[in-house]
Amino acid sequence: MSAHMDKDESKLEKIHGKPPETYGVIGICGVVGNLAARVLMDHNYNVICTDLQDSDNCSFLYTLNEYKTHIYLSKHPDSFFDSSNYIIPPPSLSKTSDLFKKIIDSDAQLMEVDDLLNKIKPAKPVICISGTNGKTTTTTLLKHFCYMAGLKPAEHGFTTLQGNVDYIPPLQCRLDGDVAVLETGTEGERGDLKFTLERCHPSCGVITNINPDHLKDEYDFLHYACIKGELLEELQGNGKMLVINSDDPTIWGLISEQNYNGKVITFGVDHNSQGESKKLCWCKNEIKIDETLSGVGYYDCQCGLKRPIPDYLAKNINGSTFLLQTPDEVIEMEMSITGLHNVYNALGAIATAHELLKIPLKDIKKYLKTFKGVPGRLEYIYRSKKVDLIVDYAHNPSGVETVLRELSKTYEKLAVVITISSESGTTGDLDIMEKAVRNADFIIPASYYSRQAAGKYITSGKIKLTHKEPDKFRNGTLGATEEQVIEGLKKGLECNSNAIVCIGEAAVKFKDKIRPLADSN
Repeated sequence: MSAHMDKDESKLEKIHGKPPETYGVIGICGVVGNLAARVLMDHNYNVICTDLQDSDNCSFLYTLNEYKTHIYLSKHPDSFFDSSNYIIPPPSLSKTSDLFKKIIDSDAQLMEVDDLLNKIKPAKPVICISGTNGKTTTTTLLKHFCYMAGLKPAEHGFTTLQGNVDYIPPLQCRLDGDVAVLETGTEGERGDLKFTLERCHPSCGVITNINPDHLKDEYDFLHYACIKGELLEELQGNGKMLVINSDDPTIWGLISEQNYNGKVITFGVDHNSQGESKKLCWCKNEIKIDETLSGVGYYDCQCGLKRPIPDYLAKNINGSTFLLQTPDEVIEMEMSITGLHNVYNALGAIATAHELLKIPLKDIKKYLKTFKGVPGRLEYIYRSKKVDLIVDYAHNPSGVETVLRELSKTYEKLAVVITISSESGTTGDLDIMEKAVRNADFIIPASYYSRQAAGKYITSGKIKLTHKEPDKFRNGTLGATEEQVIEGLKKGLECNSNAIVCIGEAAVKFKDKIRPLADSN
Protein backbone atom coordinates (compact mmCIF):
# COMPACT_ATOMS: atom_id res chain seq x y z
CA MET A 1 0.00 0.00 0.00
CA SER A 2 1.47 3.38 -0.99
CA ALA A 3 1.90 6.33 1.33
CA HIS A 4 -0.47 8.32 -0.91
CA MET A 5 -3.25 5.76 -0.47
CA ASP A 6 -2.71 5.73 3.29
CA LYS A 7 -3.15 9.52 3.45
CA ASP A 8 -6.36 9.31 1.42
CA GLU A 9 -7.75 6.65 3.72
CA SER A 10 -6.91 8.80 6.73
CA LYS A 11 -8.81 11.74 5.20
CA LEU A 12 -11.85 9.55 4.39
CA GLU A 13 -12.00 8.39 7.98
CA LYS A 14 -12.22 12.01 9.13
CA ILE A 15 -14.90 12.86 6.52
CA HIS A 16 -17.16 9.99 7.56
CA GLY A 17 -16.70 10.67 11.24
CA LYS A 18 -14.78 7.50 11.91
CA PRO A 19 -12.10 8.12 14.56
CA PRO A 20 -8.60 7.65 13.19
CA GLU A 21 -6.76 4.56 14.31
CA THR A 22 -3.99 5.13 16.84
CA TYR A 23 -0.48 3.76 16.46
CA GLY A 24 1.38 3.27 19.73
CA VAL A 25 5.18 3.34 19.48
CA ILE A 26 7.26 1.82 22.28
CA GLY A 27 10.84 3.06 22.73
CA ILE A 28 10.46 6.66 21.62
CA CYS A 29 13.80 7.52 23.26
CA GLY A 30 15.57 5.00 21.03
CA VAL A 31 16.60 5.67 17.44
CA VAL A 32 14.27 3.21 15.71
CA GLY A 33 11.22 4.02 17.84
CA ASN A 34 11.81 7.73 17.39
CA LEU A 35 12.04 7.41 13.60
CA ALA A 36 9.07 5.06 13.36
CA ALA A 37 6.87 7.54 15.24
CA ARG A 38 7.95 10.44 13.03
CA VAL A 39 7.40 8.44 9.83
CA LEU A 40 3.82 7.72 10.90
CA MET A 41 3.17 11.33 11.87
CA ASP A 42 4.69 12.62 8.63
CA HIS A 43 2.07 10.50 6.85
CA ASN A 44 -0.80 11.93 8.94
CA TYR A 45 -1.33 8.99 11.30
CA ASN A 46 -2.42 9.44 14.90
CA VAL A 47 0.50 8.42 17.14
CA ILE A 48 1.12 8.04 20.86
CA CYS A 49 4.50 7.10 22.33
CA THR A 50 6.04 5.62 25.43
CA ASP A 51 9.44 4.86 26.97
CA LEU A 52 10.81 3.85 30.36
CA GLN A 53 13.40 6.66 30.20
CA ASP A 54 12.59 9.99 31.82
CA SER A 55 12.87 13.31 29.98
CA ASP A 56 16.41 13.93 31.29
CA ASN A 57 17.63 10.68 29.73
CA CYS A 58 15.60 10.72 26.51
CA SER A 59 18.43 11.70 24.15
CA PHE A 60 16.41 12.44 21.02
CA LEU A 61 13.38 14.16 22.51
CA TYR A 62 14.29 17.38 20.67
CA THR A 63 13.40 15.75 17.32
CA LEU A 64 9.73 15.70 18.37
CA ASN A 65 9.38 19.39 19.18
CA GLU A 66 7.44 20.14 15.99
CA TYR A 67 5.07 17.17 16.36
CA LYS A 68 1.81 16.94 18.26
CA THR A 69 1.75 13.60 20.01
CA HIS A 70 1.20 12.32 23.53
CA ILE A 71 4.38 10.89 25.06
CA TYR A 72 4.40 8.73 28.19
CA LEU A 73 7.84 8.77 29.81
CA SER A 74 9.23 6.81 32.77
CA LYS A 75 6.56 4.10 32.34
CA HIS A 76 4.34 2.10 29.99
CA PRO A 77 0.89 2.94 31.43
CA ASP A 78 -2.21 0.84 30.80
CA SER A 79 -3.80 3.83 29.06
CA PHE A 80 -1.15 3.54 26.32
CA PHE A 81 -2.19 -0.04 25.55
CA ASP A 82 -5.90 0.75 25.87
CA SER A 83 -5.65 3.69 23.45
CA SER A 84 -3.63 1.93 20.74
CA ASN A 85 -5.08 0.07 17.78
CA TYR A 86 -1.57 -0.95 16.68
CA ILE A 87 1.56 -1.22 18.81
CA ILE A 88 5.06 -1.00 17.35
CA PRO A 89 7.81 -2.29 19.68
CA PRO A 90 11.56 -1.82 19.07
CA PRO A 91 13.15 -4.67 17.05
CA SER A 92 15.44 -5.38 20.00
CA LEU A 93 12.53 -6.25 22.33
CA SER A 94 12.72 -9.90 23.33
CA LYS A 95 9.74 -12.04 22.32
CA THR A 96 9.89 -13.67 25.77
CA SER A 97 9.84 -10.40 27.73
CA ASP A 98 6.94 -9.39 29.96
CA LEU A 99 6.44 -6.26 27.85
CA PHE A 100 6.07 -8.25 24.63
CA LYS A 101 3.58 -10.57 26.33
CA LYS A 102 1.61 -7.51 27.45
CA ILE A 103 1.43 -6.30 23.84
CA ILE A 104 0.15 -9.71 22.69
CA ASP A 105 -2.42 -9.84 25.50
CA SER A 106 -3.75 -6.35 24.71
CA ASP A 107 -6.52 -5.61 22.23
CA ALA A 108 -4.03 -3.83 19.96
CA GLN A 109 -2.53 -5.45 16.87
CA LEU A 110 1.22 -6.03 16.88
CA MET A 111 3.05 -4.14 14.10
CA GLU A 112 6.73 -4.87 13.56
CA VAL A 113 9.02 -2.22 12.05
CA ASP A 114 9.13 -4.22 8.80
CA ASP A 115 5.32 -4.12 8.68
CA LEU A 116 5.52 -0.33 8.91
CA LEU A 117 8.10 -0.22 6.10
CA ASN A 118 5.84 -2.36 3.91
CA LYS A 119 2.83 -0.19 4.68
CA ILE A 120 4.55 3.12 3.87
CA LYS A 121 6.83 3.13 0.83
CA PRO A 122 9.22 6.02 0.02
CA ALA A 123 7.35 8.06 -2.62
CA LYS A 124 10.45 10.02 -3.63
CA PRO A 125 13.82 9.46 -5.32
CA VAL A 126 16.09 7.50 -2.96
CA ILE A 127 19.87 7.79 -3.39
CA CYS A 128 22.07 5.37 -1.42
CA ILE A 129 25.74 6.32 -1.09
CA SER A 130 28.23 3.64 -0.11
CA GLY A 131 31.99 3.06 -0.19
CA THR A 132 34.96 2.85 2.15
CA ASN A 133 35.88 6.53 2.36
CA GLY A 134 34.18 9.77 1.32
CA LYS A 135 30.58 8.67 1.99
CA THR A 136 29.78 11.41 4.50
CA THR A 137 31.22 14.28 2.45
CA THR A 138 29.58 13.05 -0.78
CA THR A 139 26.23 12.65 1.00
CA THR A 140 26.40 16.06 2.66
CA LEU A 141 27.47 17.79 -0.54
CA LEU A 142 24.65 16.21 -2.54
CA LYS A 143 22.17 17.32 0.12
CA HIS A 144 23.64 20.81 -0.16
CA PHE A 145 22.95 20.78 -3.90
CA CYS A 146 19.37 19.70 -3.17
CA TYR A 147 18.73 22.45 -0.62
CA MET A 148 20.18 25.09 -2.91
CA ALA A 149 18.00 23.84 -5.79
CA GLY A 150 14.86 24.06 -3.67
CA LEU A 151 14.57 20.33 -2.93
CA LYS A 152 14.11 19.19 0.66
CA PRO A 153 16.11 16.07 1.62
CA ALA A 154 14.58 13.76 4.22
CA GLU A 155 16.69 14.24 7.36
CA HIS A 156 16.80 11.94 10.39
CA GLY A 157 17.57 14.99 12.54
CA PHE A 158 19.90 13.30 15.05
CA THR A 159 22.67 15.80 15.76
CA THR A 160 25.03 13.29 17.40
CA LEU A 161 24.38 10.21 15.30
CA GLN A 162 25.68 9.29 11.86
CA GLY A 163 22.92 6.78 11.29
CA ASN A 164 23.99 4.80 8.21
CA VAL A 165 23.18 1.18 9.10
CA ASP A 166 20.33 -1.15 10.03
CA TYR A 167 16.82 0.39 10.09
CA ILE A 168 17.92 4.03 10.15
CA PRO A 169 18.27 4.71 6.37
CA PRO A 170 15.03 2.81 5.52
CA LEU A 171 13.06 4.86 8.05
CA GLN A 172 14.82 8.11 7.15
CA CYS A 173 13.84 7.82 3.48
CA ARG A 174 10.17 7.66 4.52
CA LEU A 175 10.31 10.94 6.45
CA ASP A 176 8.99 14.16 4.92
CA GLY A 177 11.03 15.42 1.97
CA ASP A 178 11.35 15.67 -1.80
CA VAL A 179 14.36 13.36 -2.04
CA ALA A 180 16.25 10.96 0.24
CA VAL A 181 20.06 11.14 0.16
CA LEU A 182 21.26 8.31 2.40
CA GLU A 183 24.69 7.32 3.60
CA THR A 184 24.54 3.53 3.72
CA GLY A 185 27.31 1.77 5.61
CA THR A 186 28.18 -1.77 6.55
CA GLU A 187 29.47 -3.58 9.61
CA GLY A 188 31.62 -5.76 7.35
CA GLU A 189 29.29 -8.77 7.25
CA ARG A 190 27.77 -10.20 4.09
CA GLY A 191 24.09 -9.26 3.94
CA ASP A 192 24.11 -6.27 6.31
CA LEU A 193 24.19 -3.71 3.50
CA LYS A 194 21.58 -5.72 1.60
CA PHE A 195 19.35 -5.64 4.71
CA THR A 196 19.35 -1.84 4.59
CA LEU A 197 19.15 -1.44 0.82
CA GLU A 198 16.22 -3.75 0.14
CA ARG A 199 14.19 -1.73 2.66
CA CYS A 200 15.18 1.62 1.11
CA HIS A 201 14.06 0.86 -2.47
CA PRO A 202 16.84 3.02 -3.99
CA SER A 203 16.46 4.57 -7.43
CA CYS A 204 20.17 5.45 -7.54
CA GLY A 205 23.35 4.28 -5.87
CA VAL A 206 26.79 5.88 -5.55
CA ILE A 207 30.02 3.99 -4.73
CA THR A 208 32.89 6.29 -3.78
CA ASN A 209 35.71 3.71 -3.53
CA ILE A 210 36.42 0.24 -2.13
CA ASN A 211 39.60 -0.12 -0.09
CA PRO A 212 40.55 -2.60 2.64
CA ASP A 213 38.42 -2.04 5.75
CA HIS A 214 36.40 -4.20 8.16
CA LEU A 215 38.64 -7.13 7.23
CA LYS A 216 38.71 -10.06 9.62
CA ASP A 217 40.98 -13.07 9.75
CA GLU A 218 38.54 -15.37 7.95
CA TYR A 219 37.63 -12.83 5.29
CA ASP A 220 39.61 -11.38 2.40
CA PHE A 221 39.44 -8.10 0.52
CA LEU A 222 37.24 -9.37 -2.31
CA HIS A 223 34.76 -10.68 0.25
CA TYR A 224 34.51 -7.18 1.65
CA ALA A 225 34.16 -5.79 -1.90
CA CYS A 226 31.24 -8.16 -2.50
CA ILE A 227 29.46 -6.61 0.47
CA LYS A 228 29.68 -3.22 -1.25
CA GLY A 229 28.54 -5.00 -4.40
CA GLU A 230 25.20 -5.65 -2.74
CA LEU A 231 24.31 -2.16 -3.94
CA LEU A 232 24.67 -3.35 -7.54
CA GLU A 233 22.42 -6.32 -6.82
CA GLU A 234 19.70 -3.97 -5.55
CA LEU A 235 19.94 -1.66 -8.58
CA GLN A 236 19.84 -4.28 -11.33
CA GLY A 237 17.54 -3.21 -14.17
CA ASN A 238 14.23 -1.31 -13.91
CA GLY A 239 15.70 2.01 -15.07
CA LYS A 240 17.77 2.51 -11.94
CA MET A 241 21.11 4.33 -11.95
CA LEU A 242 24.56 3.55 -10.56
CA VAL A 243 27.21 6.27 -10.17
CA ILE A 244 30.72 4.93 -9.57
CA ASN A 245 34.34 5.96 -9.24
CA SER A 246 35.77 4.14 -12.26
CA ASP A 247 39.33 5.02 -11.20
CA ASP A 248 38.89 2.22 -8.66
CA PRO A 249 39.57 -1.16 -10.32
CA THR A 250 37.63 -2.97 -7.60
CA ILE A 251 34.43 -1.07 -8.39
CA TRP A 252 34.87 -1.21 -12.16
CA GLY A 253 35.57 -4.95 -11.90
CA LEU A 254 32.36 -5.46 -9.91
CA ILE A 255 30.36 -4.36 -12.95
CA SER A 256 31.60 -7.40 -14.90
CA GLU A 257 31.81 -9.72 -11.89
CA GLN A 258 28.09 -9.29 -11.15
CA ASN A 259 26.96 -8.93 -14.77
CA TYR A 260 25.42 -5.58 -13.93
CA ASN A 261 23.05 -4.44 -16.68
CA GLY A 262 21.66 -1.17 -15.35
CA LYS A 263 22.60 2.38 -16.24
CA VAL A 264 26.16 3.27 -15.14
CA ILE A 265 27.60 6.79 -14.84
CA THR A 266 31.34 6.95 -14.15
CA PHE A 267 33.58 9.63 -12.65
CA GLY A 268 37.33 10.06 -12.24
CA VAL A 269 40.26 12.44 -12.57
CA ASP A 270 43.06 13.27 -14.96
CA HIS A 271 45.95 13.79 -12.55
CA ASN A 272 49.61 12.93 -12.09
CA SER A 273 50.40 9.73 -10.24
CA GLN A 274 51.20 10.19 -6.52
CA GLY A 275 52.64 6.74 -6.08
CA GLU A 276 52.23 3.11 -6.95
CA SER A 277 50.33 0.36 -5.18
CA LYS A 278 48.82 -3.06 -5.82
CA LYS A 279 45.32 -4.32 -5.31
CA LEU A 280 43.81 -7.76 -5.73
CA CYS A 281 41.92 -7.93 -9.02
CA TRP A 282 38.79 -10.04 -9.52
CA CYS A 283 40.93 -12.41 -11.62
CA LYS A 284 42.80 -13.12 -8.34
CA ASN A 285 46.03 -11.56 -9.65
CA GLU A 286 47.48 -8.37 -8.22
CA ILE A 287 46.90 -5.34 -10.37
CA LYS A 288 49.35 -2.41 -10.38
CA ILE A 289 47.79 1.01 -9.81
CA ASP A 290 49.45 4.30 -10.64
CA GLU A 291 47.70 6.08 -7.82
CA THR A 292 46.00 9.42 -8.03
CA LEU A 293 44.58 8.71 -4.57
CA SER A 294 45.06 5.79 -2.19
CA GLY A 295 43.79 2.66 -3.95
CA VAL A 296 42.56 4.40 -7.11
CA GLY A 297 44.13 5.73 -10.29
CA TYR A 298 45.32 4.26 -13.60
CA TYR A 299 45.30 0.47 -14.09
CA ASP A 300 45.42 -2.17 -16.83
CA CYS A 301 45.21 -5.80 -15.70
CA GLN A 302 46.30 -8.80 -17.77
CA CYS A 303 42.73 -10.11 -17.51
CA GLY A 304 41.50 -7.18 -19.61
CA LEU A 305 40.25 -4.95 -16.80
CA LYS A 306 41.29 -1.44 -17.77
CA ARG A 307 40.47 2.00 -16.44
CA PRO A 308 37.81 3.55 -18.73
CA ILE A 309 37.54 7.21 -19.69
CA PRO A 310 35.11 8.57 -17.06
CA ASP A 311 31.82 10.22 -18.06
CA TYR A 312 32.52 12.97 -15.52
CA LEU A 313 36.24 13.76 -15.70
CA ALA A 314 38.06 16.37 -13.60
CA LYS A 315 41.00 17.88 -15.53
CA ASN A 316 43.47 20.72 -14.91
CA ILE A 317 43.10 20.26 -11.16
CA ASN A 318 44.74 23.13 -9.30
CA GLY A 319 44.01 23.16 -5.58
CA SER A 320 40.30 23.82 -5.29
CA THR A 321 39.56 24.39 -8.99
CA PHE A 322 39.18 21.95 -11.85
CA LEU A 323 37.78 21.68 -15.34
CA LEU A 324 34.83 19.29 -15.50
CA GLN A 325 34.40 17.41 -18.76
CA THR A 326 31.06 15.65 -19.26
CA PRO A 327 29.57 13.92 -22.30
CA ASP A 328 27.71 17.15 -23.13
CA GLU A 329 29.79 20.10 -21.96
CA VAL A 330 32.98 21.36 -20.33
CA ILE A 331 32.67 23.70 -17.36
CA GLU A 332 35.09 25.12 -14.78
CA MET A 333 34.34 24.25 -11.16
CA GLU A 334 35.61 25.81 -7.92
CA MET A 335 35.35 24.40 -4.41
CA SER A 336 35.67 26.02 -1.01
CA ILE A 337 37.15 22.77 0.31
CA THR A 338 40.54 21.44 -0.74
CA GLY A 339 42.18 18.13 -1.52
CA LEU A 340 42.13 15.67 -4.40
CA HIS A 341 39.91 13.35 -2.34
CA ASN A 342 37.32 16.12 -2.22
CA VAL A 343 37.51 16.47 -6.01
CA TYR A 344 36.46 12.80 -6.16
CA ASN A 345 33.70 13.42 -3.59
CA ALA A 346 32.48 16.40 -5.60
CA LEU A 347 32.43 14.40 -8.84
CA GLY A 348 30.16 11.74 -7.34
CA ALA A 349 27.75 14.37 -6.00
CA ILE A 350 27.81 16.41 -9.24
CA ALA A 351 27.15 13.41 -11.49
CA THR A 352 24.21 12.28 -9.33
CA ALA A 353 22.70 15.76 -9.03
CA HIS A 354 22.89 16.34 -12.78
CA GLU A 355 21.97 12.89 -14.10
CA LEU A 356 19.25 11.88 -11.62
CA LEU A 357 17.90 15.15 -10.23
CA LYS A 358 18.42 17.11 -13.47
CA ILE A 359 20.05 20.07 -11.73
CA PRO A 360 21.84 22.15 -14.42
CA LEU A 361 25.64 22.18 -14.24
CA LYS A 362 25.68 25.98 -14.25
CA ASP A 363 23.64 25.90 -11.04
CA ILE A 364 25.77 23.13 -9.52
CA LYS A 365 28.81 25.32 -10.20
CA LYS A 366 27.32 28.06 -7.98
CA TYR A 367 26.27 25.62 -5.26
CA LEU A 368 29.66 23.84 -5.11
CA LYS A 369 31.48 27.06 -4.31
CA THR A 370 29.26 27.68 -1.27
CA PHE A 371 29.82 24.25 0.32
CA LYS A 372 32.00 24.60 3.42
CA GLY A 373 32.70 20.95 4.13
CA VAL A 374 31.78 18.50 6.90
CA PRO A 375 32.80 18.88 10.56
CA GLY A 376 35.46 16.33 11.46
CA ARG A 377 36.81 16.03 7.93
CA LEU A 378 40.10 17.94 7.65
CA GLU A 379 38.60 20.33 10.18
CA TYR A 380 40.92 23.10 11.35
CA ILE A 381 40.20 23.68 15.03
CA TYR A 382 43.18 25.99 15.72
CA ARG A 383 45.44 28.15 13.57
CA SER A 384 48.48 30.19 14.49
CA LYS A 385 51.80 31.30 12.98
CA LYS A 386 53.49 28.54 14.95
CA VAL A 387 51.26 25.52 14.33
CA ASP A 388 47.88 24.51 12.88
CA LEU A 389 45.73 21.89 14.62
CA ILE A 390 43.49 19.68 12.50
CA VAL A 391 41.15 16.76 13.27
CA ASP A 392 39.99 14.15 10.80
CA TYR A 393 37.79 11.07 11.12
CA ALA A 394 40.14 8.92 8.99
CA HIS A 395 40.20 5.46 10.56
CA ASN A 396 41.42 2.97 7.93
CA PRO A 397 44.72 2.72 6.00
CA SER A 398 43.51 4.32 2.76
CA GLY A 399 41.75 7.14 4.60
CA VAL A 400 44.81 7.87 6.71
CA GLU A 401 47.10 7.83 3.66
CA THR A 402 44.78 10.19 1.77
CA VAL A 403 44.65 12.73 4.60
CA LEU A 404 48.39 12.68 5.27
CA ARG A 405 49.27 12.91 1.59
CA GLU A 406 47.09 15.98 1.19
CA LEU A 407 48.48 17.71 4.28
CA SER A 408 52.10 16.92 3.38
CA LYS A 409 51.60 18.97 0.21
CA THR A 410 50.91 22.03 2.37
CA TYR A 411 53.16 21.61 5.40
CA GLU A 412 56.92 21.21 5.55
CA LYS A 413 56.80 19.33 8.87
CA LEU A 414 53.71 17.31 9.77
CA ALA A 415 52.90 15.52 13.04
CA VAL A 416 50.08 12.96 13.32
CA VAL A 417 48.39 11.81 16.54
CA ILE A 418 46.83 8.38 15.97
CA THR A 419 43.75 7.64 18.12
CA ILE A 420 42.61 4.65 16.05
CA SER A 421 41.96 1.00 16.79
CA SER A 422 41.56 -0.57 13.36
CA GLU A 423 38.44 -2.60 12.61
CA SER A 424 40.72 -4.94 10.68
CA GLY A 425 42.71 -5.81 13.81
CA THR A 426 46.49 -6.02 14.00
CA THR A 427 46.92 -6.01 10.21
CA GLY A 428 44.95 -2.76 9.94
CA ASP A 429 46.85 -1.14 12.81
CA LEU A 430 50.17 -2.00 11.17
CA ASP A 431 48.99 -0.72 7.79
CA ILE A 432 47.87 2.57 9.34
CA MET A 433 51.23 2.95 11.08
CA GLU A 434 53.09 2.20 7.84
CA LYS A 435 51.07 4.88 5.99
CA ALA A 436 51.80 7.36 8.78
CA VAL A 437 55.56 6.68 8.77
CA ARG A 438 55.64 7.09 5.01
CA ASN A 439 53.71 10.39 4.90
CA ALA A 440 54.37 12.26 8.17
CA ASP A 441 57.45 13.54 10.00
CA PHE A 442 56.36 12.78 13.58
CA ILE A 443 53.98 10.00 14.67
CA ILE A 444 52.39 9.94 18.11
CA PRO A 445 50.58 6.63 18.78
CA ALA A 446 47.99 7.77 21.32
CA SER A 447 45.74 4.69 21.35
CA TYR A 448 46.73 1.36 22.86
CA TYR A 449 46.63 -0.50 19.54
CA SER A 450 48.56 2.14 17.60
CA ARG A 451 51.20 2.02 20.36
CA GLN A 452 51.51 -1.75 19.82
CA ALA A 453 51.88 -1.24 16.06
CA ALA A 454 54.53 1.46 16.56
CA GLY A 455 57.13 -0.97 17.91
CA LYS A 456 58.13 -2.08 14.44
CA TYR A 457 58.94 1.51 13.44
CA ILE A 458 60.73 2.83 16.55
CA THR A 459 64.08 2.83 14.73
CA SER A 460 62.69 5.18 12.07
CA GLY A 461 63.16 8.06 14.50
CA LYS A 462 59.69 9.37 13.68
CA ILE A 463 57.84 7.68 16.55
CA LYS A 464 57.26 9.91 19.59
CA LEU A 465 55.80 8.05 22.55
CA THR A 466 53.60 9.67 25.17
CA HIS A 467 54.97 9.80 28.72
CA LYS A 468 52.24 7.45 29.90
CA GLU A 469 51.67 4.20 28.03
CA PRO A 470 47.98 4.08 26.99
CA ASP A 471 45.77 1.52 28.71
CA LYS A 472 44.03 -1.08 26.59
CA PHE A 473 40.79 0.42 25.30
CA ARG A 474 38.39 -0.01 22.45
CA ASN A 475 34.69 0.85 22.31
CA GLY A 476 33.28 -0.04 18.92
CA THR A 477 34.99 2.25 16.41
CA LEU A 478 36.24 4.49 19.22
CA GLY A 479 39.91 3.67 19.63
CA ALA A 480 41.09 5.98 22.42
CA THR A 481 39.88 7.63 25.62
CA GLU A 482 39.71 11.36 26.20
CA GLU A 483 42.83 11.16 28.37
CA GLN A 484 44.76 9.31 25.64
CA VAL A 485 43.81 11.90 23.02
CA ILE A 486 44.91 14.74 25.31
CA GLU A 487 48.22 13.03 26.12
CA GLY A 488 48.78 12.42 22.42
CA LEU A 489 48.28 16.07 21.52
CA LYS A 490 50.56 17.22 24.34
CA LYS A 491 53.30 15.08 22.85
CA GLY A 492 52.51 16.39 19.39
CA LEU A 493 52.92 19.96 20.58
CA GLU A 494 56.47 19.10 21.65
CA CYS A 495 57.36 18.28 18.04
CA ASN A 496 58.90 20.84 15.71
CA SER A 497 56.04 20.71 13.21
CA ASN A 498 54.00 23.23 11.24
CA ALA A 499 50.80 21.24 11.69
CA ILE A 500 49.39 18.52 13.92
CA VAL A 501 46.57 16.32 12.66
CA CYS A 502 44.71 14.13 15.13
CA ILE A 503 43.06 11.24 13.31
CA GLY A 504 40.30 8.82 14.29
CA GLU A 505 36.83 8.97 15.79
CA ALA A 506 38.19 9.82 19.24
CA ALA A 507 40.07 12.83 17.85
CA VAL A 508 36.83 14.22 16.44
CA LYS A 509 34.77 13.34 19.51
CA PHE A 510 37.15 15.08 21.92
CA LYS A 511 38.17 17.99 19.68
CA ASP A 512 36.72 20.55 22.11
CA LYS A 513 38.97 19.13 24.84
CA ILE A 514 42.20 19.42 22.84
CA ARG A 515 41.61 22.84 21.23
CA PRO A 516 42.49 24.77 24.45
CA LEU A 517 45.81 22.88 24.71
CA ALA A 518 47.02 24.37 21.42
CA ASP A 519 45.87 27.82 22.48
CA SER A 520 47.80 27.64 25.76
CA ASN A 521 50.95 26.20 24.24
